Amino acid sequence: MSAPTSRHPTILEVAREAGASKTSVSRYFGGERERLSPALRQRIGEAARKLGYRPNQIARGLKGGRSRLLGMLVADIRNSYSVAVMHGVEQACREQGYSLLVANTGNDPAQERTHLSLLASYRVEGLMINAAGQPTRELQAMAAQGLPLVLVDRWLEELEADRVGLDNALAVDMAIDHLSAQGYRHLLFLSEPVGLASPRQQRWQRFEQRLSEEPALDGERHDPALDGSAVGALLKAFLARAGRPAAVLCANGNVTLAATRALQALGLSLGEVGLLGIDELDWCSLVPPGITTLAQPTETIGRAAVQQLLARLDDGGAALPPRHTLFSPTLIARGSTRLPATDNDKETP
Repeated sequence: MSAPTSRHPTILEVAREAGASKTSVSRYFGGERERLSPALRQRIGEAARKLGYRPNQIARGLKGGRSRLLGMLVADIRNSYSVAVMHGVEQACREQGYSLLVANTGNDPAQERTHLSLLASYRVEGLMINAAGQPTRELQAMAAQGLPLVLVDRWLEELEADRVGLDNALAVDMAIDHLSAQGYRHLLFLSEPVGLASPRQQRWQRFEQRLSEEPALDGERHDPALDGSAVGALLKAFLARAGRPAAVLCANGNVTLAATRALQALGLSLGEVGLLGIDELDWCSLVPPGITTLAQPTETIGRAAVQQLLARLDDGGAALPPRHTLFSPTLIARGSTRLPATDNDKETP
């Protein structure tokens, strides 16, 4: 007996199983379900599940000019921010009847250019970019061919495109205002190497600007490599110079983790030295007495990126000027920004 051959069920077989026309099944899988009655939609859906039918989106795009695919280029898929934003993107794509193709560059500009070509070959209808390098020329060529683009988190100044991300100046303002209100007077802004990453640049510059405007505060800013003992040595030297009360403002989650480890290694308790991180991570509530963070609305950012792409795909959307959509963070105050009570602060019996 010969082994059974594996093949994919056809759209015609789904139509026969559902007692529907081939046109109705095409509408069901082609984003026109609202033109079908609820009963017919249910029959087609049940027939497709029974037969294990999956539409060939690439072939559909080649035939009809619409792939129903959106692409996303991610600088580092291991980053918790990237994962959270992608979740919002995928949810929005699914709700709108689109599939999502994700390419991870691993912060490698050469890999980034390769993945851009790959995504274009799949005929994505729009592209969201969390840039690792400066692929301005490649993206300008795509935009000139009519491909809608949205920059997520990281801007490319020479590229006229929609932008979605955090209001970085506001985030730094909120952090400094909170630390100042809690009584911290000496501030250290700690970042990963700033380089060309626009969020790091914006946070770095806003910190310097605020210190120049606040005579009651003094501080420093540094962007060391996070490996080895560099962060611990930097913190030790800063605290020796600045004295107390001092606090560390961390530019992202990776820096918050490195600073937490360094403070623990130095035997310093959180709160005695203030610690505030931009980006909320699951473990921040678990490290006693809890780490104060500024949480980004990551799912909202992801959904907004999809919405802006779809607005471009609608009739007339291409004529709209670039839109810049910035979101506010949410302060989650915990014990790491609460100075220990002094003898003068304690109530007398």
